[in-house]
Amino acid sequence: MDFQELENTAQRIVADGKGILAADESTGTIKKRFDSIGVESTEETRRQYRELLFTTEGAEEFIGGVILFDETIRQKASDDTERSRSRWPKARPSPRGSTGFANGLRNIASSAPASRSGAR
Repeated sequence: MDFQELENTAQRIVADGKGILAADESTGTIKKRFDSIGVESTEETRRQYRELLFTTEGAEEFIGGVILFDETIRQKASDDTERSRSRWPKARPSPRGSTGFANGLRNIASSAPASRSGAR
């Protein structure tokens, strides 16, 4: 990513009136949410839930960027497009078990596939 692209991405994320959607619940966390409402936590139900978040009409007025869970960044929308992931700049959290900036840098190689998926 060149500097101009990075600057443009940062400007989109912090645009007036916009925030970051944290859609990075792990499978364990989202299972707890689903259990509380009687929904089975499968890869498909998790995809449907996140797609609903990402495709809600008017959401672009309030969302400047999205943090995605590793599973999500590799998924396609129900129509087999990347529509649900491509609307906003996105980031993928550090791999499970890594904490802090230094560990994130040590594990940057494992993020390469996510970068090819459009994560910044």
